Amino acid sequence: MHTWHWHTWQGASYLTCSLLKDWAHGFLTQQFWSRPPEALVDMLRPTAQVYRVKQVHGDRVLNASALEPMSRLSSPREKAPESPTQNSTASADPVLSEADGLFTTDTNQAIWVCTADCTPVLIGDIATGQVAAVHAGWRGTAAAIVPKAIEQLQAQGSQIQDLRIAMGPAIAGEVYQVSTTVAAQVGATILPDTGQPDPVNPQATLADTEEILAQLRQLPNSPILDDPQPGRARLDVRRVNAMQLEQLGIEPDQVAIAPYCTYQNPELFFSYRRQPQKKVQWSGIVSGGSDDV
Repeated sequence: MHTWHWHTWQGASYLTCSLLKDWAHGFLTQQFWSRPPEALVDMLRPTAQVYRVKQVHGDRVLNASALEPMSRLSSPREKAPESPTQNSTASADPVLSEADGLFTTDTNQAIWVCTADCTPVLIGDIATGQVAAVHAGWRGTAAAIVPKAIEQLQAQGSQIQDLRIAMGPAIAGEVYQVSTTVAAQVGATILPDTGQPDPVNPQATLADTEEILAQLRQLPNSPILDDPQPGRARLDVRRVNAMQLEQLGIEPDQVAIAPYCTYQNPELFFSYRRQPQKKVQWSGIVSGGSDDV
């Protein structure tokens, strides 16, 4: 049985998971706002290099080793979509690449993602020490971003049985109301031979959506819950991610889900659904294992 543990650092609370005990890591609370990972890394490992990205609700997962580490002395600039490379003569500040996940095969690298209802996913390989950090909202989950991150790790030598995956605090399914179209789009990823609803043909979309939802509701521990409002459903995004992992051959004891809902714990977490504002909590993990300094 995996356990979750509360810790404090400089008077603020953060969460760790026993499944990731071999790595310095943390799922932070809103109490750390507005400190960036460049400052927060001291909590995990002061000597680690810091990496993060500009999150865009997509499915891109980058190798941190190919990016420029964050400097503790500079403020990052976000990379403009039309500017794929950094102009080093224009500014010495680091540039954030657009992605929603990072992985690293090098040691002593701290990789970070931020969330405010979406699911933060931290992954470690007990054999190689390499790690990944993923921001999995409903769009990223519909695009199977967590399986794609695992594919990246496998390409670098990871074996499925060696992976340990922890999903941090996120909005719970019982309070996450979405359109039935969104629920079907996300849920279709865990059904065999099921296409996405057709956005071009509204009638086909409605029929496809109802068929997909009907199949999803028949699943044990279904990620789809009923909603009293017509055209709406409740969606458990973390459950969908867990089922995607099961389909990769990952055993249930390799996965842990934090028993905390961002929406229902306002004293601990920011929730964009509860209060729309541009505030987030960070989650990070350091490659190489907790004793590799």
